[in-house]
Amino acid sequence: MSMDWMARAVPQTAGLYPYVPGKPVETLLREKGLSRAVKLASNENPYGPSPKAVIAMQNAAAGVNRYPDGDANLLKEALAAFHHVNRDQLLLGNGSNEVLDILIRTFAGAGDEVVFSSRGFIVYALAAQAAGATSVSIPEADGLTHDLDAMAAAVTEKTKVVCVANPNNPTGTLHGNSALQAFLDKLPRNVVVIIDEAYYEFVADEQGDSVHELSHPGLVISRTFSKAYGLAGCRVGYAIADAQIVALANRYREPFNLNLLAQVAAVAALDDREWVMARVADNNSQRERLESALKTLGLLGGRCFGNFVLLQHSQCAEILRRLEDRGIIPRPLAPYGMADYLRISVGSAEENSEFLQGLNLILAELQE
Repeated sequence: MSMDWMARAVPQTAGLYPYVPGKPVETLLREKGLSRAVKLASNENPYGPSPKAVIAMQNAAAGVNRYPDGDANLLKEALAAFHHVNRDQLLLGNGSNEVLDILIRTFAGAGDEVVFSSRGFIVYALAAQAAGATSVSIPEADGLTHDLDAMAAAVTEKTKVVCVANPNNPTGTLHGNSALQAFLDKLPRNVVVIIDEAYYEFVADEQGDSVHELSHPGLVISRTFSKAYGLAGCRVGYAIADAQIVALANRYREPFNLNLLAQVAAVAALDDREWVMARVADNNSQRERLESALKTLGLLGGRCFGNFVLLQHSQCAEILRRLEDRGIIPRPLAPYGMADYLRISVGSAEENSEFLQGLNLILAELQE
């Protein structure tokens, strides 16, 4: 007799689905029988982590038989000094994904609402669903950009959390601090407002210091070491917020959620700012190169602020298949309701050349 375990699960499980990451290289190699592939699907740093971070992990590796510092004191001290905030304003997580999930679970549950843009980072919807809260998804102003006015108008007495990705993944759009502050000024003082800045380093010069320039009692700024810092495999994310918000969220944080190697790597990477910003400059230069090429081909899906670009074509599904046949992995955006778009992570100069060469061959084939 088989048991109906779904009937035993909490109600929100029925509509919940796992997050689907970019296709791993190993999967494509197995599927296509290839010996090599270029992954341009997950917005990773193609240059790797800071050499200082690598050395720090190597030096710490012999100590992994011991539990890490459960409060990640050295990393908190480094981040507090870097951002000029108090250490009790810092919430650390296994990637910013966990930070977002913890914050939403802390403040939203059954009967509560979480407001976000319909093409914002998909984890907002997943976290709200897992918490048993109601998702309020607001269409974009122009198909790609957060409609901040509509999002503010959607906030009700039931709204507990509002999420804004800036720059946004996957659409790549950006709101300046003046627009964000005007948005914050419209919101109730008792709402938690998460400004998700996973790609902040790529726009730091244009964006300004959001941590100190934006103001709202419930403001939370989330960041990650996965993108510009090249530590995606370590999973290090953090948020800066009011100390009471952080203290409450810490009640939901798993013990030892930031492993030993992740902690020492993040401290070392934060101390290697010159290396990080040099890689950011490399990325931004290559992003301009890709966007220029796509614009020339008539395929540019819009300007992006981050480490990825958008390709728009009515035959994106076929282009995706043929790129994968050539060992190139982009990210399809159909799950976001953007079936005519592919998101292309900015790779190294060589990887970007390989992508553009493959794309040109595919376009020629489609015209035959």
